[in-house]
Formats: sequence, structure tokens, C-alpha cells
Amino acid sequence: MPAVGKVYLLGAGPGDPELITVKALRALETADVILYDALVHRDQLARCKPGAEKIFVGKRAGRDSARQAEINEQLLAHARSGKIVARMKGGDPFLFGRGSEEALFLHEHGIPFEVVPGVPSPLAATAYAGVSLTHRDLASSVAYITATEKDDKSDTVHDWSKLATATQTLVIFMGVRKLRSQMQLLIANGRPPKTPVAVIQWASMPQQRTVVGTVADIADRVEAAGIGMPALTIVGEVVRLREQLRWFDTMPLFGKRVLVTRSKEQAGALSGYLRDAGAMPVEAPTIRIVPPADPGPLHDAVQHLSSYDVVVLTSQNAVDYLFTAIHELGLDARAFGEAMVCAVGPRTAEVLASYGVKADLMPKVFRGVEMARALLSELPDPAATRVLLPRARIAKDTIPDALRAAGAKVDIVVAYDTLPPNDEEKGRILSLVRDRDVDAVAFTSSSTVDNLCDILGADAAKLLDGIVKASIGPDTSATAVARGIGVDVVAETPTAKALVEALVKHFVVQS
Repeated sequence: MPAVGKVYLLGAGPGDPELITVKALRALETADVILYDALVHRDQLARCKPGAEKIFVGKRAGRDSARQAEINEQLLAHARSGKIVARMKGGDPFLFGRGSEEALFLHEHGIPFEVVPGVPSPLAATAYAGVSLTHRDLASSVAYITATEKDDKSDTVHDWSKLATATQTLVIFMGVRKLRSQMQLLIANGRPPKTPVAVIQWASMPQQRTVVGTVADIADRVEAAGIGMPALTIVGEVVRLREQLRWFDTMPLFGKRVLVTRSKEQAGALSGYLRDAGAMPVEAPTIRIVPPADPGPLHDAVQHLSSYDVVVLTSQNAVDYLFTAIHELGLDARAFGEAMVCAVGPRTAEVLASYGVKADLMPKVFRGVEMARALLSELPDPAATRVLLPRARIAKDTIPDALRAAGAKVDIVVAYDTLPPNDEEKGRILSLVRDRDVDAVAFTSSSTVDNLCDILGADAAKLLDGIVKASIGPDTSATAVARGIGVDVVAETPTAKALVEALVKHFVVQS
């Protein structure tokens, strides 16, 4: 019988995928099995170790989901089989999250467990909506209550005669469906009808919505706005601070959904910049980066790396796959010998530096044609120069053509392949565009343009009409124009940060 495993009860935070603790991520990265709730962000699941089993168990009020008893049994079965289990729960596992029930169940069955606290939803909701739970002049006490109680409770165990005025700030979880009756109970039990109230839906997420009113009229306002779950209700004078303290929903890209077409391995930086501007990145890679089917030519080039005068690297992927081959052959950065190492742009140079190699040359303008021009200006005798260009199988020949025209000997080696997404992901991307579920699409290479157009088919231009099309640079823009979809926004420099800055300028002008 295998040794008993362990269960981590993890708080995933309130929604924003970056509001998760370092300790929770560390546990997530070691887990063999992850059971996650509906409010866990998919970007957090990307941090799971390769091969980990991910099991969705629902758990959102008002929706069909796995029953708690079933979840308990799954935790028990996986742990008894010797696996490390991560039970991911939105917010904090012990704050109205049934984490304590699961912990008690594990204790009763002799299963080791560890609780990792998470950022509770009321702390994030109020911070992101511009409402402070406490304030020296307005509130020195807070009460948390839930509107969702166990099914076997006859009505409610809340003593509203005490709760209505016991604290200056009252936080009601999962109360949207009962909002009108709750406000009536507050008034009936002494809370002034003019007391400010805020209802915050999708706290800390780009789709966050906040409705402000009073105890007397908040139900009407929420109903008119169409606010639903998940949402928190904040009752108290602290709500008056919102106009001075709000920051999140005033960000330049707040509420904008941007389709990130970059490969899964490279989407993180762009998604991070988008979130920093208030947008919601919708990661739907139109390309997959995979190793070459035949690694032989790349390995052969690596074995003779020091025989080249110049090595030109045109992408992060080229750097990563070149060094993967270097390490597979038991070598390190010394394999470059005296070769000049060139990077087409700052991100490529940054990744190169992470492997211990500083780029000898980087053009001022981050394009292939400028890379070739800058390199030729540095070569005393191009005709006596051997150049290695490890790159994708499908790529433009701007650099090798320019170098060969000057007499250089250029060896192009396939370091990786770019493939379209699988059929399931293609269907998802098509739905996102067809259903107008995104406000903008960010193209980061010609491949992302071509693959998206191939997915959308002959109606690509029509389907993308009305969706802002943003390009990382001139080469990518040229491909978009050639495919008949055009571009609305072009980054000043071909970097993820500049691409987001261009989107900000566009939407600020539009507003």
C-alpha cells in the first residue's frame, strides 16, 4: 500500500491571478492533483507542474457543481493513493469557503493536510473598488456574514436585531439574490435607510462592476444594472470614500478584453502589461511552439558552434531552443567560443542574458532588416564570415538574404517549429471573435496573424471588423494588410510593453 499523501487547502485569492501567495504557488507547483473551484483563475492553473491532473469541482452559489461529499471523497481517494493534492478555493479557504469542513474530514480520516491562507474577497473587493473597510473617522468595526446558509437551516440563524447596528461596516457574502429582503431587515432593525451601500461584482477582475446606493434604494439600482453573482455587499459610511479612493476602474484599459495570440510560453509578459493597464488578457494562442521533428541539424550546429563567426538570434524561442540543445549535449555558454552573438531586440537579449551570455550586438530598431544592416556595418569582411541563424522552420528570409548578398556564408538551422493550435482551441478562438467576446486582438508576429486568419477562414476580415487590431511592429502589420484585415494600432517599438502602450493611447483617444 503506498504511503499516504498530503492535501494542501489553498486560498487562490479573489480573482486577480496575481493575488495569490508565494506559498500557495509553491504548493501548487508540487501537486499531483488539483481540485479547483469555479472562481479560480485559469492563469493560476498554468503554474501546475507538467502532467498534474486538474479536476474542476464547481462550487459557485446558484450553479450546479460537485456536492461537498463528493469533493471530500475525491480528496480522500487521491491522498490515500499517495498523491500530493492541492484543493484550490477562491478567496480564503476558511472564510465561508468550507475549507474547515474539508479539513475536519481529512483529520477524521487520518490524512495530513496544510492550510495556506488566501487574500479574502472582502479585502480585495473593497481595495479594488475604492472602499476602505475601516477608517479612523468612519468605522472601527466590521462584521462578515453570509447570505448562503446550510440547506437544513429553517430560515436564518442571523440575529438581525443585533447585526443591523452592531458594527459600523457590514460585509454580506453571496447576498445578491436576497439583497432586497436583507436591506428591508436592516431598516426594520434600526439601520438608517440613507446608509451608503456598495455592491461589487467580480472583484479585482477587469470585468469588475460596482453599484453604489443606499440601504433604501440599492436593490433597485443593482437590479437595473443587472448585477449578478459573484458579488459582495458593503454597508456603511466607508462607502462614501469611493470617489476619492477608486483607482482600479479608472485605469486606461479597464474592462477591455484583449485576445492574446502569442504562444503559451511567451504570453505571460504581454498579459502582465495588459493587467497593469486594467485590461483582461484572454490568452488564446494562435501558435504552438514545439521542438523540431529532427533535432539532428541543430545538435550538429551546436557541436560546431565555435566555428562560426556570428550567431544571430531573432526571438526568445530561438534562444531557449538553442540552449536546450547546448545543455542536451553537455555543453554550456563556452560553446560559443569567439563568436559574435547578436540579438534582434531587448527581450531576446534579456533571455540570452539569463543563460549567461551578453549580446554583442542589438540594432537600435528591432527589425530583421535593421539587424542585417547593423551586423554588416560591424563585419570587416562579410565574404569571410560564417553566420549561424537558428530560427523557426517558417520565417522570413530578410536577414539571410541581406547577409548572403554581401557575401557571407549563412547556415539556417531549424531550432523550433510553429504550429497552429489544436482543434479544440481553434473552436474557442473562433467563438471568441465571432461572438464579439473581445474588444481587441494583439498580434505579436506574422505567424499569429496568419494562423488567426486561417482559423477564421474566408470571413476573417468581416469577423474582425469592429475589433481593434493591434500589431507589434511593421513586419506584423504588413502581414495583416496582406491578409486583408489591416491594423488599427501599431507599437512604436516591437515589444510587449510598447504594444500595450499603443493600445492605451488608442482607447484613451476613443474615449
